[in-house]
Amino acid sequence: MTENRARTVFLLAHTGRPAAIRSAELVVQGLLRSGLGVRVLEAEAVDLPLPAEVETVEEATADCIDDCELIVVLGGDGTLLRGAEFARASGVPMLGVNLGRVGFLAEAERDDLDKVVDRVVTKAYEVEERMTIDVVVHRNGDVVYRDWALNEAAVQKVSPERMLEVVLEIDGRPVTGFGCDGIVCATPTGSTAYAFSAGGPVVWPEVEALLMVPISAHALFAKPLVTSPDSVLAVEVQPHTPHGVLWCDGRRTLELPSGARVEVRRGAVPVRLARLHHASFTDRLVAKFALPVSGWRGAPQ
Repeated sequence: MTENRARTVFLLAHTGRPAAIRSAELVVQGLLRSGLGVRVLEAEAVDLPLPAEVETVEEATADCIDDCELIVVLGGDGTLLRGAEFARASGVPMLGVNLGRVGFLAEAERDDLDKVVDRVVTKAYEVEERMTIDVVVHRNGDVVYRDWALNEAAVQKVSPERMLEVVLEIDGRPVTGFGCDGIVCATPTGSTAYAFSAGGPVVWPEVEALLMVPISAHALFAKPLVTSPDSVLAVEVQPHTPHGVLWCDGRRTLELPSGARVEVRRGAVPVRLARLHHASFTDRLVAKFALPVSGWRGAPQ
């Protein structure tokens, strides 16, 4: 117990959900009983029934996670992506507990809270790195915006009545151009998110690659593309087309004027995820999407 007192866990929760508030209360109680410190944001603390010994911090910056060994995130995909922002900026691993619908970034479900607390207390988890992407927007030859994403950077149309005219480029060479609703540039982690909804392939997380997936393209050749992780993907918004919008992980946005160029490459900084299970991604995929596997016999013995 004494040894644990020097250990601190940062807790991030979607306090707009009653289930998240109750889950946060259970996790905090379990960690405190085991002698670990807990730190939360002041803005979330006001909605949580927290004991006095819980530390609160005002600023939502990477510095607020100083000395924390783990970020525990309770919520749906949006909350988990918010936690990923903290994890990338601080280098502290993130452990996600899914309180939403699918939650591919999550390592545990709501019913696993006792197990989560036990694994955190005993340090019975492993840490893996997930590839990110760096995003640069050019306008008239000048860099006007920089961002990053864990899942995807999506270039989308704004006007519902008009398509976005784009030209796609890979490694400095044009591939094709067409009118579309948008283009998703994704990581393997993001292959089961927006890119999946747009008809892209499911890519196992350990595969290092970049994806480019058209959304409702008006073209004969508009297939998803999978490239080397060292490739540079570019989407050029044609000068004669209406302006578009860039979304990074569905959280950060930028209006794209006509003629803008969006470049996507492998991110310099990964996101570290804490893992509790050794289950394969195949099993995770089957469980998350409730895929029909009855009748499977397995390899012959």
